[in-house]
Amino acid sequence: MNFDFDLENIAATELAVGRYIREDQVYSAVPSNNEVQSALEYMLNATIDQMNEISEEPQLYAPSEKYSGTEHLYIPLDNEMAELFSVVHRAANLDIDKRALEDIDSVFCYLAKFTDNSDRQLTALHRSAQFKSLGKRPILQLLDDTLTVTKNPLFKLDADFDLLVDSNRVHIFRPRSFELLGKLQESILEAVPRNVQALSSSLPFVKFDSIEEYASHHPRAAGYLASIRSQGWAEDIDKSALTKLCEATAVGIEESDGQLSIPGDQVMGFLEVLDRRRFEVELVLNSPERFRAASRQKLGD
Repeated sequence: MNFDFDLENIAATELAVGRYIREDQVYSAVPSNNEVQSALEYMLNATIDQMNEISEEPQLYAPSEKYSGTEHLYIPLDNEMAELFSVVHRAANLDIDKRALEDIDSVFCYLAKFTDNSDRQLTALHRSAQFKSLGKRPILQLLDDTLTVTKNPLFKLDADFDLLVDSNRVHIFRPRSFELLGKLQESILEAVPRNVQALSSSLPFVKFDSIEEYASHHPRAAGYLASIRSQGWAEDIDKSALTKLCEATAVGIEESDGQLSIPGDQVMGFLEVLDRRRFEVELVLNSPERFRAASRQKLGD
């Protein structure tokens, strides 16, 4: 697992929180002492250790995949799906707000910004679903050998981070947090026209009108488009081979004047073919079987 960051030589550590103020997302630095900074560095190392236990080499994130709670994934920082994380990572000199944690329920995430001896930065984020204020329940605090009720807001650090960001990549440990923090569903739906345009240039023999119309209103289909584009699945596809696979896996397509048209009720099946999710095997002679893969990973050569 490689970072554009020197984990052995951290020169500075900064804690910050992301809050909703009205409808705006606002990031503020929170003053922290050496003990808190050490805890953040411990969380960073714990996150990396757990990611490496899953796999030393991360897999490219694909929005069409159904992931488990924790994975070892990545996405390039210049990918449009990582746009919000790029903005947060590159934000420098965050304003310090000593009162940022007074309204704990407005906090949607917290983050640590690490700087190494070469002035490179690594940003680590954790989504707020894992911490909330305790409402009206009394909190006892031991002060001067006496238990007292405190009205101060409580903020608990977790054992690890959800994702890490360096100058090249977003390193994803919890895919669901990546999707929620990055507002990925909204982003993917907005990207449908751009993804269709990109795929059209690779598949000039496919009419994408019905696909674009369907995907603009169905996040799952929009996710397939984004995945097909990011994985490069549409490159060098042979028209005859595509038509044959559609027929073999019960995806109805129409051909006229050399162009393939996809009926609206066949769009998902067609996208599953392009995303390598529909396939046929014939282990029993003369008895072909069709399958749809809920998840897939390309095997090495």
